[in-house]
Amino acid sequence: MSRPGRGAITFTVLAVSVSSFSLLQSMIVPVLATIQTEFDTDQTTVTWVLTGYLLSASIATPLLGRIGDVVGKTRMLVITLSALVLGSLLAALAPSIGWLIFARVVQGAGGGVLPLAFGIARDEFHDNVATALSVLASLTAVGFGVGIVIAGPIVEVFGFRGLFWIPMGVVALAAVAARLFVPESPVRTPARLPILPAVLLSVWLVALLLALSEGNVWGWSSPRILGLLALAAVGLVTWVAVETRVPVPMIDMRMMRLRGVWTTNLVAAFVGFGIFAAFGFLPQLLQTPEAAGYGFDASISESGLLLVPSAIASFLVGFFTARLIHAVGARTVIVTGTLTTAASFVSIALWHDTTWQLYAATTVQGLGSGLIFSSLAGVVIASVPQEQTGVASGMNANIRTIGGSVGAAVMAGIVTAQVGPTGIPDESGYTIGFFVLGAGMLLAAVAALFIPDLRDQPTSGPLQDADNAELAFLPGAPSIPGVSPAPRRTAPGPS
Repeated sequence: MSRPGRGAITFTVLAVSVSSFSLLQSMIVPVLATIQTEFDTDQTTVTWVLTGYLLSASIATPLLGRIGDVVGKTRMLVITLSALVLGSLLAALAPSIGWLIFARVVQGAGGGVLPLAFGIARDEFHDNVATALSVLASLTAVGFGVGIVIAGPIVEVFGFRGLFWIPMGVVALAAVAARLFVPESPVRTPARLPILPAVLLSVWLVALLLALSEGNVWGWSSPRILGLLALAAVGLVTWVAVETRVPVPMIDMRMMRLRGVWTTNLVAAFVGFGIFAAFGFLPQLLQTPEAAGYGFDASISESGLLLVPSAIASFLVGFFTARLIHAVGARTVIVTGTLTTAASFVSIALWHDTTWQLYAATTVQGLGSGLIFSSLAGVVIASVPQEQTGVASGMNANIRTIGGSVGAAVMAGIVTAQVGPTGIPDESGYTIGFFVLGAGMLLAAVAALFIPDLRDQPTSGPLQDADNAELAFLPGAPSIPGVSPAPRRTAPGPS
């Protein structure tokens, strides 16, 4: 450690920061149906509690990480934790669903906690950087799983607002401790900020997501929807054009030309499309009243437990990824993971009459996503120079989160297309929705066919692979690149 006597305090603050962030974002997942009831709103609107967060995280996370490199990582960590505190306070006091959605957008900026914490760990723990990063990532993964489990008991005792009051206090203490005890890193990287690309990304994404989520209400051929889709198309083209010309892009289009980069990013986008949408709507499927003919009238705790096997399976399979890659190649492992995940979504679409069917499907989904994301990290590392692994990893996480925001909006539009007189969506909405998520995973499998076929996993070990598999469930969370002491081989070019 570079600062004897302060290393333990620094690491403790970082650990509390990342685990609190993962808790805060995962606890909300099984509570969307409760929030819908509390604010007397519809399912399309309440989905924006998730979609708004994903959208904010996809834009704010890379910006905050870049600002941290310029002005100081510890300073930006304190600011980011403060944003989490503010967002939690606004959410806890929210008098309306619109207020709550805005609060979640503010919380989305908290995604910067992970790249900033990882960056501080790299700067501070030179001799033990691999261990420090792996432990932080493990704590983040544990926080994600714990958040899903404890959401129900917290809501039962304190109401849904307790999901924001309790983490707010912990994050506030972490922000104060970071300000007082975490030394500012001397490592600075002078750079301009990608403000214009971030604005353009926001414009076309918001236009697209709003059109997808409100098409059923406003009419798909209405002037508002057509105008939003046109704005999204023009904004996308303009954004890509700007990204190719600005000196500091938000997503490096030049790097995207590398085979190992564009393929992994395309896979990440499709998998994010499926994973975040599934996690957002599976609890709502379980919590649907049995009177609807297909639900289980499950509690928050029961629906949260449905997601736990996925998280556990994803983490555990990461320990075996390196052996599988050595035996059959990264391409085969990732294709297998995408097809496995596709099968799990199709299974949910066809068979959701009993809870064991859903538990089996989510476990299979976890195995598939674990294979995908623990392998993608290695392909990214092997495809770019050592000094660019952080940028490439962050870009992959950002694209995954963008895909997730689109997936959540698409799923909301499909599920709510047919709503009964009681306001409950028809069963067909979930059936069609999960078929669509399965189709998205098939597209991911097609993209994975073009991934470089590595036979060596250039990561520091099985724990890092397991951590990378679990970090994929967190919006904006980068994998842990660039900590392997062994020399890396560059990925083969197109063949």
